[in-house]
Amino acid sequence: MSSSPNSRRHFLKSSAAALAAPAILPASAVFGSEDRPAPSERVTVALIGCGARGFANLEETLKLSDAQVVAVCDVDTFHYREYTTRKGRPLGTEPARATVEQHHAKEAESGAYRGCAAVKDYREICARDDIDAVIVATPDHWHAAITLAALESGKDVYCEKPVTHFFAEGQAVYRAVAARKAVFQTGSQQRSDGEFRQAVEIVRNGLLGKVSRVEVGLPAGYPEPMGATDAERPPEHLDYDFWTGPAPMLPYMRARNHRWWRGNRAYGGGNIMDWIGHHNDIAHWGLGRDGGGPESVEAAGWTWPKGDGIYDTPVEFEMLCDYPGGIVVSIASKNEGGTKWIGENGAWVHVNRGKLTASDPAWAAKGFVAGEWKAYASPGHHRNFLDGIKTRKPCVAPAETAHRSITPGHLGFVANATGRKLKWDAARETIVGDDAAQEMLMAMPYREGWGA
Repeated sequence: MSSSPNSRRHFLKSSAAALAAPAILPASAVFGSEDRPAPSERVTVALIGCGARGFANLEETLKLSDAQVVAVCDVDTFHYREYTTRKGRPLGTEPARATVEQHHAKEAESGAYRGCAAVKDYREICARDDIDAVIVATPDHWHAAITLAALESGKDVYCEKPVTHFFAEGQAVYRAVAARKAVFQTGSQQRSDGEFRQAVEIVRNGLLGKVSRVEVGLPAGYPEPMGATDAERPPEHLDYDFWTGPAPMLPYMRARNHRWWRGNRAYGGGNIMDWIGHHNDIAHWGLGRDGGGPESVEAAGWTWPKGDGIYDTPVEFEMLCDYPGGIVVSIASKNEGGTKWIGENGAWVHVNRGKLTASDPAWAAKGFVAGEWKAYASPGHHRNFLDGIKTRKPCVAPAETAHRSITPGHLGFVANATGRKLKWDAARETIVGDDAAQEMLMAMPYREGWGA
């Protein structure tokens, strides 16, 4: 199967039409039934995207005795992330397959395991009817295409955050998940962490009183290129054309490839979109806004990196968002990392990875019971995904929740580009009274031959 997909002309032409299969999925693919029954006790899984995050997902999945990884997929066979020489663990399809087959070695000896396929083209994964679920851990610009293809082929999906690169892709994904009754888990793993759950329960049980302000702290962006900026021939082990896929074909350089790709809007949204699906996701959870969003968004204080346009995502940034009930949410690089809710009378709770603090220290004590309202208690993010596959119950980080958690980031980019405060209708997912901004929000500028 070649790396230049066939029949792509109508891929995600609009958010309404995007419920159909993406055109980069070949007509020869074997589609599963929407009512495909839950798999047997053993869930067969394929990993698509064998970089550092992909390996992290792979290792968590291999810990689960009722999961069996049967395929791995990537356009790079062997690399060391951003390093040009051996350093750290090797990544790519070859090391991923070796890791899987070593884990399942005893089962292979008994005939209970038939080996792990290693392929370059994700469509080969989608065409297999013996795979129950896929993990999508590619760069952001590939999330929607692969996820929609997997859903169309009848598979359940675990997709890394941000759930999609473009806003309209996110709508397409969550609508396709609902239409196919698929199980979907977003890699916003903080929802499966006890300290984040405890913080959310403190807020939702009213211990802060009426929340007046939320401060979401994201890391600042890349101030300058993070790797070599010389344009060079891509390494032989990487299919760079396929890696680029629907994104613009930019000259290959290490500053924009493994690890550092999100510095350019062709592939990602900088640290805004890398982290908003974590900390603003928790902010929404605490505010009870998983199915909603802000009423307005404006951008302030955005600064830009050095390096002649190699990166075009902000270094410092803030999105000021007005939420229903008079709540102001600041999503900014200047805020303390994590999520902080502040009540009208000054009570507060702040949570970040490994750290929960509060104006009343008793609230932050391990095992503190905040009240009757209980958040979804996930037993572990990958465990929760497998349980969802078996029971057909929603996971802790479903597709629409993930899409709405990152929507203020999408709106922030538009607000900054237009220089205007945007009024947002969260129910209709529409910018009010600004057609130019709405058109910008809905744009999906795919490379010629790969998109609409």
